[in-house]
Amino acid sequence: MPTTDGPPGFDDALVPHRAGRLDALLTRLGITGVPARDGVLTAVVLVLSLGLVLALFELALGTEDLSVGPVQGAVLAVAVCLQALPLVLRRVRPVLSFGLVVALHAVIVAASPTGLSVGGVATLISAYTVGTLLPARRAMALAGAAAPVGALTAAATAAVGGHDPLLPFVNDLAAGIVLYVVSAFVGTTVATRRSNAALLRQRAVDLVRTEQARTQAAIVAERSRMARELHDVAAHHLSGLVVQAAAVERQIDSDPESAKRGTAWIRAQGKETLDSLRLIVGVLRERPGADGEHAADPHDAPPPGLDALDALVRTARAAGDTVELTRAGTSRDLSPIADAAFYRVAQEALSNARQHAPEAPVRITVRFDGREVSLEVVNDPAPGRRRTGTARQGMGLVGMRERAQLVGATLTTGATPSGGWRVLLTLPLHPE
Repeated sequence: MPTTDGPPGFDDALVPHRAGRLDALLTRLGITGVPARDGVLTAVVLVLSLGLVLALFELALGTEDLSVGPVQGAVLAVAVCLQALPLVLRRVRPVLSFGLVVALHAVIVAASPTGLSVGGVATLISAYTVGTLLPARRAMALAGAAAPVGALTAAATAAVGGHDPLLPFVNDLAAGIVLYVVSAFVGTTVATRRSNAALLRQRAVDLVRTEQARTQAAIVAERSRMARELHDVAAHHLSGLVVQAAAVERQIDSDPESAKRGTAWIRAQGKETLDSLRLIVGVLRERPGADGEHAADPHDAPPPGLDALDALVRTARAAGDTVELTRAGTSRDLSPIADAAFYRVAQEALSNARQHAPEAPVRITVRFDGREVSLEVVNDPAPGRRRTGTARQGMGLVGMRERAQLVGATLTTGATPSGGWRVLLTLPLHPE
């Protein structure tokens, strides 16, 4: 519904398609605000109304059928000029302004020569303004009520003068419909278009905000994913480095050769850790290619999957862990994200076993059947220790659960009857 918050300016009422230019011109001239601009409009309409009266007098002087006496001419001139003055209130008090214009229009019709319909410019602008500012039904009701006012006045004036009132009534009714009803309808149409344009602009703003929020959410999700990747890689490799460094520390005096081999393994593991970390953060280092596009970093290889479990087991054994890997069923290709999730869960489970149950044997089983693929990692309790179900609730377990939810898998973790720990990741397989 149109309101007075964004009413049309003086220029919009006169020349709608040049509203922007005239608004800018008035602003440069220092004419801002509703009263000032409507005052300028009133002055322009007043000049036009005087020109209309002078043209009418010229027409009356050159036509024998039309005659305008001195008193009649004075009343007509004053009424036409006064009709422009209520336009100062057209956006502050639109109904009052419109009522004054209609009342003065009746005076103009009564003072006009018989058989001549005179309509001021103010009637067009006032009806248009009512259409733009008021609800459509109310605006059209006011315009419909104002349309026959001039016709009734013309008919009464003709009857008093002894003339047939029918023809003046019909002429002025047609003129009133054009002056009021059509102008008000144009105003409501313009107001509707403005409302639709404002709604479209608001929707565009909302879409931009929604897209920004969606982008921010994606950034946060990506940061969480990378945090899990960093945790998995760091926890797995660094825990092995710590264990091996402790072994080297014990052997450095008693068995220098074994200590040398241990330090060589630590060096190799350190390099592998750096490569893994570089793989994760490589997506943040895009470099423009020769054609302006972003070239992929040579280290940005796909993350490891189930095929890399053998290498993971070899690394764990080299670190001194007792790990057994068993595969069952016919292997099938998984989606890259699911393949990486299985690998990271196995990696995290090995890291947890190394931290919470050192020297305990670990059994990894990968099983494919017709309906699902599963990964089971089970370790016995550490010598002299019995693990409980609340032994660890850190980011590792949370990360495994989030990975399972991401790919639609089911993660089950908990203590075994013997006091060890079991991690089971199960993913349903579709026939295709």
